[in-house]
Amino acid sequence: MTKMIQAIIRPEKEDEVVAALEKEGIFPFTRQSVFGRGRQRGIEVGHVRYEELAKVWLMLAVEEAECDRAVSAIKIAACTGNPGDGKIFVASLTSARTIHHDE
Repeated sequence: MTKMIQAIIRPEKEDEVVAALEKEGIFPFTRQSVFGRGRQRGIEVGHVRYEELAKVWLMLAVEEAECDRAVSAIKIAACTGNPGDGKIFVASLTSARTIHHDE
C-alpha cells in the first residue's frame, strides 16, 4: 500500500530534510512555500506580532515499507527542539498514478 506523507517544516530546515530523505533512498517529493501557525498562534518580536509564519510543505508518496524511515528522517532533520518545528501527517492512498505519454 502507498502512503502519503505531508510535512510542514521550518524553511531553514528544508535542505537538511531533503538530504535526510535522499540518504534513505527517497528522492521524489513536492515542495511548496506556505504560511501558517500552530498552537503558539504566531510569534511576537518586540512590539510586532506575526500571526502566520513562513513554512515549507513537503508531500511525498512512499511504499508502506519506506514510510517509517521517511517519517523518522523528517522528524530528526526538521527538529530544532523549539516550538514551531512542524507537523507530519501520514495517510493511506488508494492509488497513485504517474502521468506520462504512451508511445
